[in-house]
Amino acid sequence: MSTSAEGQPCALQAIPSESAFNEHITALPSSCLAVIYFHAPWAEPCKQMSTILSTLASTFPSTSPPRISFLSLDAEEVSDVSEDYDVTQVPLVVLQKDGQVVESITGTDAAKVRSAVEKHTSAAGGGEGASRAGLPPAQTVTKPEPSQQTPQDAPAPTTTNGASAQQPEPEDLNTRLTTLVKAAPVMLFMKGTPSAPQCGFSRQTVSMLREKGVRYGFFNILADDEVRQGLKEYSEWPTFPQVYVGGELVGGLDILKEEFESDPEFLKEYSVHAPAQAA
Repeated sequence: MSTSAEGQPCALQAIPSESAFNEHITALPSSCLAVIYFHAPWAEPCKQMSTILSTLASTFPSTSPPRISFLSLDAEEVSDVSEDYDVTQVPLVVLQKDGQVVESITGTDAAKVRSAVEKHTSAAGGGEGASRAGLPPAQTVTKPEPSQQTPQDAPAPTTTNGASAQQPEPEDLNTRLTTLVKAAPVMLFMKGTPSAPQCGFSRQTVSMLREKGVRYGFFNILADDEVRQGLKEYSEWPTFPQVYVGGELVGGLDILKEEFESDPEFLKEYSVHAPAQAA
């Protein structure tokens, strides 16, 4: 487990794998507060939260043994860990001590995160640094204009079945997306396929639809970056998976859960047990 030199400021440490997370978390003493930050690189609010947590971490000195540890995890890269912590949206900050979750915070409220960390470190006598923390104020998250897109955010040219790699006009892409979201009454845009999902969120969504007996079509966005990037603008929903019903966006995993919890009949008309529609 890598740690900062004693007396130096703490830092937000990127954890690259599930094994690295397990190794790090089990090595922490029972009195240490683990600040576990789940993020996704494509989610704009996570950029703000990364700044908040990096700033907050720097207000705590490194000690031996550690009193606090700040860990950063890409929720999709460590999907099993994400499932263990029931991650359904990002950013998510989980505070854990002695193997027990003591508090979870979603969103980008800097004051709420700081207050929670102060509360749980003060109980262990380690909150002096945080009480003086000058965190950046909450910011309004807005979608960048097309001219402000970074190269990695822009739709990438692709070649399919020998077609030209020339980037399509927005009108052509929108027409294609409109067709795709209506390809089936219920459409799931996911990472991977139902038999081999490539992220925890997609796996949980597939499991939920199967549990409810919902008939659905799917599209693997990892196989077509043009669709992957275009849907973010088309739906004004920057994360995946995305579920559409009748061509209209329902939302991601967290929204799907809320819909089923609030209405047991949700999507019942698309169930494998529903009577066939007359032709």
